[in-house]
Amino acid sequence: MLTAFRNAFRIHDLRNKILFTLFIFAIYRLGATIPVPGVDLAAVRSFADRAADSGFIGLLNLFSGGALTQMSIFALGIMPYITSSIIMQLLAVVIPKLQALQEEGESGRKVITQWTRYVTVILALLQSTGFAFLFHSGQFTGGIDLIPDWTPRTVILVVMTMTAGTALLMWMGELITQRGIGNGMSLLIFVSIISQIPSQLAVLNANSSTYQFTIIAAVMVALTIGIIYIEQGQRRIPVQFSRRVRGRKVLGGQSTYIPLKVNMAGVIPVIFATSIMYFPALISSALPSAGWGAAIRQWIEDNLLRTGSQGGFSPSLWYIFVLATLVVFFTYFYTAIQFDPERQADMIQRQGGFIPGIRPGRATVNYLSHVLSRITLPGALYLALVTIVPSLFGWWWGVPVGLSGVSIIIVAGVALETTKQIESQLTMRNYEGFLS
Repeated sequence: MLTAFRNAFRIHDLRNKILFTLFIFAIYRLGATIPVPGVDLAAVRSFADRAADSGFIGLLNLFSGGALTQMSIFALGIMPYITSSIIMQLLAVVIPKLQALQEEGESGRKVITQWTRYVTVILALLQSTGFAFLFHSGQFTGGIDLIPDWTPRTVILVVMTMTAGTALLMWMGELITQRGIGNGMSLLIFVSIISQIPSQLAVLNANSSTYQFTIIAAVMVALTIGIIYIEQGQRRIPVQFSRRVRGRKVLGGQSTYIPLKVNMAGVIPVIFATSIMYFPALISSALPSAGWGAAIRQWIEDNLLRTGSQGGFSPSLWYIFVLATLVVFFTYFYTAIQFDPERQADMIQRQGGFIPGIRPGRATVNYLSHVLSRITLPGALYLALVTIVPSLFGWWWGVPVGLSGVSIIIVAGVALETTKQIESQLTMRNYEGFLS
């Protein structure tokens, strides 16, 4: 392992990529501590000390790396971009023009990416406005008014600063993807969660017995090991290419395989499902405080954002069920986007290949669809199980498990994917990698 680290820093371009990624991380963590102008710093400090008592705020704060409770310029985190990505991918299924853009290749993806950025800014404006009203009213801050100077100038300044922070964070994530190591957006969420692990473990330890803390910690370690093991699993479909004679050259004739991972979607379904779970909280904050609005808000608070009897976020069965269902749905959805059996079968046929024992054409499409459905089901159930297991312990014992299965699978999955990218760079240069 140490040799692999040493080899990674011996390669000039790989070393620059790693250092550039770490530099962006440092800027991100610095920005998470810079407060938005116009807020009461004393009130923000008081709110940060008791933020663990709010299920909604504690959940959002985990994915912002603690920036939300600090009311920093990066308070919204990268979640508006994730939400806009979900919206664009869902629209691509029902809007033919977007689907045609996806099939155009690099040029089409650039157009969709640009539209995703615009939607991100719009969502950031809406969310920052909602948070401004939310933190002024004291609904989720325990009656603490974080923006006492409630004037149009102050509100516009807070909203524009938080929106600009999200846009800057989106740009930083894209820079990591282009010039650094790994997927920039996933790595920013990874850093956010990692930065909150000590505080989340401290909250869990303070609000649970030694026996409960030990059991939950052991389950998290076991889940991490299981994630690493299952992420390596794949179904290899053999492909044979026929020989072709062109002039004096004989082309083809070799055998290869199509690697279908048990979890082809990676951590994306978990991130998507978690971002969707934010909507009930935002909806409840916009509802009127009396009448039918109060009833709906109370139901959301009791069933989706319930706070445990000992403080901290203690998920209900409704929250666990909805989250697991969303993870399964997004696993199938994202797998269908990543791997198209018809396109794959057509590509194999055009290259003169075939799957042994399977006729080219429609039979190959049906075979690939069958195999894909067989491996997607256990992959989806695995993701859902890992996501909800720590939350089930939190529900059963009524203890706050802020570092949930969502956090574990994102951290383990992103770390594994990034390690594989570094591994491939080392292997290309005849170095032994981390997994060798």
